Amino acid sequence: MMFWKKRVLPYQLNTHPPLNTPLREISFTVFDTETTGFAVGRKDRLIEIGAVQVEALTLTDKTFRTYVNPERNIPREITELTGIQAEDVERAPTALEAIENFFQFVEKQKSTVWAGHYVAFDLLVLKKELQRYKYAFDAPSQIDTLDMIGYLNPTWDMKDLSYYAREFGANMFERHSALGDARTTASLLIELIHILEHRGKRTLGDLLDILRKENGTKTMM
Repeated sequence: MMFWKKRVLPYQLNTHPPLNTPLREISFTVFDTETTGFAVGRKDRLIEIGAVQVEALTLTDKTFRTYVNPERNIPREITELTGIQAEDVERAPTALEAIENFFQFVEKQKSTVWAGHYVAFDLLVLKKELQRYKYAFDAPSQIDTLDMIGYLNPTWDMKDLSYYAREFGANMFERHSALGDARTTASLLIELIHILEHRGKRTLGDLLDILRKENGTKTMM
């Protein structure tokens, strides 16, 4: 049996701001991925990464977007959903190159917290792609808008991102585009934080405590 030593990409991603940091002072990288399907641990691959910065609870024009060459065919249903075709990715960077470019963007922005809508899946995509190149990924602090919604409205069933954007008055951008969905998620994040602030939850520690309790509730159900 052969063993390989995991390597870590040399980017400063794991900053840990004090828990008493006001949410208005957090630099969020809100990101999203598109893939050839959901079996990312086996056959499916990354085809797009998109990200946008939220600073001082404001959606900025600091964005990142790249197509990714999945080194396999893109299923027709994925092309119909995302609009991404073979010609879009055939000369795109490999997954490793694209992820490195993304990490460089995050490092440049001095981001302190990552956020996403069902962010666990997007982190899994990055981890599985890096594993193919024998790299490990030590993820930074992350926030999931789904968990925030679960705390605010525990009786709601899981819905589509566009549904939540409408319900909470967030701005809508291009759907099933990694950058478009990242922007929509960022706008939703801002609206959710405003609601939490009105409930007295104003610091990073408050938010992380809410999310820990929300995940604990899910585990017990």
